[in-house]
Amino acid sequence: MTAIDAVSVFLPQRRVPVESLAAPLGLSDMQVRLFRRFHGLTEVRRDPALSLTDLLLRAAAGLTALPALRRRVRFVVYGRAFPVVTPYPVNPLHEVCRTLGLGHALAFTLTQQSCASALAAIDVAGRLLAAEPDTPDGPPLALVLTGEKAFTRDAQFIPETSVFSEGSSACLLSAGGGRDRLLAYACHQRGEFDVAGGESPARFQRVYRPALAEVIGRALDRAGTTLSELRLVLPHNVNLMTWKRLCRLIGLPLERVLLDNVTGTGHVFCADAFVNYRTARERGLLRPGDRYLVAAVGAGDGATFAAMVFEH
Repeated sequence: MTAIDAVSVFLPQRRVPVESLAAPLGLSDMQVRLFRRFHGLTEVRRDPALSLTDLLLRAAAGLTALPALRRRVRFVVYGRAFPVVTPYPVNPLHEVCRTLGLGHALAFTLTQQSCASALAAIDVAGRLLAAEPDTPDGPPLALVLTGEKAFTRDAQFIPETSVFSEGSSACLLSAGGGRDRLLAYACHQRGEFDVAGGESPARFQRVYRPALAEVIGRALDRAGTTLSELRLVLPHNVNLMTWKRLCRLIGLPLERVLLDNVTGTGHVFCADAFVNYRTARERGLLRPGDRYLVAAVGAGDGATFAAMVFEH
């Protein structure tokens, strides 16, 4: 059973108020007020001095056990929202692997599910580990990375919906850990919502919450648990209003959703789940045996609605 052994998150220190994004993004005063007052998005993290490689390495550096375990790392999976993030021939993933001494590992990028790609990366890495024999040093491990730069206008905000922060995460997975075990994964891809000639944005907004509610229910069913048995929900940090409305739809008390990071960081692409996991651990919100759900939605190459249930 796939398990999370360790998680590290890096967020740049530099904070940028949403009002500062108005001029470079051409946002009106009304759009800025919408982000701050309606969606609860007040600031993002950005640091133009840090490259994408820097972001990934900062997150990996927080995995203090990694140097001693690197010979057991067989897979490095980079889950990201955008298919292209650097000009050819720059390859941040290979640079990171060389720096970390992981040149022996099979390294690849997983995308096409936009901001839900991190959950797909956990699923794929877990499947690979389950089929991998033990190494001479012990059971095999996988390193899952996320992290992106807000390097284009599309990578800085979603109109009327969210604003993006730069940040990164590094997660060590095993096939048989005793804590944070993956119980179930559900994913629903909707190709009709492709941004290039797909269904209208208005229809996407109409189906957004029902589709996410459906995939959450499917993940709970596969895990053999119920909404009321969840200790916590770790959301994607798209905005506050989406989660307030979703909670009303599915009958989930809003206080069981960890929304604290939405205001201070905004949407950190694929890293939201790990940013919120770190906060939950730091605040002691998860006890041994607690079950919690991670949710994510990706939009771009169609829409992806995904959810995972874990046992801490």
